[in-house]
Amino acid sequence: MTLYYKEYGDKEAPLMLFLHGGGVSGWMWRQQIQYFAHYHCIVPDLPGHGQSTHEEPFSIKSSANQLLALIEEKAHEKEVIILGFSLGAQIAIQMLSLKPDLIDFAIINSALVRPIPFAKKIINPSIKLFYPLIKNRSFSKLQAKTLYISKDDFEQYFQESRQMKLETLVSIMEENMSFQIPKHFENAKGKILVTVGEKERVMMKISAIDLVKNNPNCKGVILSKIGHGVSLAKPDLFNQMVEAWVNEGKMPDGREIGLEPMS
Repeated sequence: MTLYYKEYGDKEAPLMLFLHGGGVSGWMWRQQIQYFAHYHCIVPDLPGHGQSTHEEPFSIKSSANQLLALIEEKAHEKEVIILGFSLGAQIAIQMLSLKPDLIDFAIINSALVRPIPFAKKIINPSIKLFYPLIKNRSFSKLQAKTLYISKDDFEQYFQESRQMKLETLVSIMEENMSFQIPKHFENAKGKILVTVGEKERVMMKISAIDLVKNNPNCKGVILSKIGHGVSLAKPDLFNQMVEAWVNEGKMPDGREIGLEPMS
């Protein structure tokens, strides 16, 4: 397996690792790369996505181990910041659990950590029915809209979707829908910001609450009027939110997640 990645910015500055969501690739972080040009930005294509070749079934834990090795190769004791969206956020959580002392700041955006019952039994037949649609331009446009993918990025999204193998898509969905908070997540020492959009599914909000409850360094916010994909929907807001969290420990505007169950 070859993990494809690009580097940008100042290689002497703190390291900032960007982990994209399922079905897209590193291009989703373009506006963040421009904004954080004064950092050492590393933007991989996750296994099975974009230009990262992947013959084995996708695994969140395997992806996390590869990315931790990349950080250790590149960081050279620098401050480490990771940003993860959706599938990338799940990988970030796994990374925090495997190496609790390595990461200084983490932004976990829209991570599902409540396994969906019977997911593995229904995914394979469901994906086989759904799979031909990803090669349909009209269907892909509808999917792109839900992810806030712009017209400028649609062609790349569409072409990458068409290239994804059925087996890869099945393994990604199985991993995503069966993921739960790993052992030792509570030991992660970095400052962790957990965000979820107000318009996302209830299970995503409950997952954010679970994360906040499971690590004393976690703070969580439900972002107003946002669905699944704040970094694409409102990149300026997202960039400023990340900057304020890393530099000042400041929470973004929104409904702060406490320890009480969500009503």
